[in-house]
Amino acid sequence: MVVITPFEPRDQADVVELVTSIQTREFAIAITLADQPDLQDIRGYFRRGVGEFWVAKVDGEVAGTVALVDGGDGTASLRKMFVRKDRRGRGWGLAAALLRTLLQHAEANGIAAIYLGTTPVMTHAHAFYERNGFVEIDVKDMPSTASYSHVDQKFYKRVLLPSGPSSTPAPPPKRE
Repeated sequence: MVVITPFEPRDQADVVELVTSIQTREFAIAITLADQPDLQDIRGYFRRGVGEFWVAKVDGEVAGTVALVDGGDGTASLRKMFVRKDRRGRGWGLAAALLRTLLQHAEANGIAAIYLGTTPVMTHAHAFYERNGFVEIDVKDMPSTASYSHVDQKFYKRVLLPSGPSSTPAPPPKRE
């Protein structure tokens, strides 16, 4: 059984293991836990404004994560979307359920647009985002309030509300 809930401190070690193992072992991305202070203080980093961090569990084991970082300007960033390899695919529907949870929360809290950054090697994630209404954009079109990692090189946007931010380029985004 799949259960998606907001992050609890007891999930810390399992969340870190899931995220870092996918990044480094599965995709060989040059990033460490030290490069990700957000993972070391999940509650403090993600639970600002309308931000949140969700954990998906299958039979009590952490199998996926997704987070929303509030930009404070009616926009937000999708972060830390990871699903355990043996729990991926349409048969599980875990990624879709995590994204649905995030989108419902964002819409309920007046977020007009969601931005995200990802790495070039995560091609299945690119296809997933595109199937779910995200449009690829240039990094220069990311708002200065967007949150993404220094290893991200591919960027997306999804408009949620018709009154979302304009498409005029913003200053270069801040990086963590």
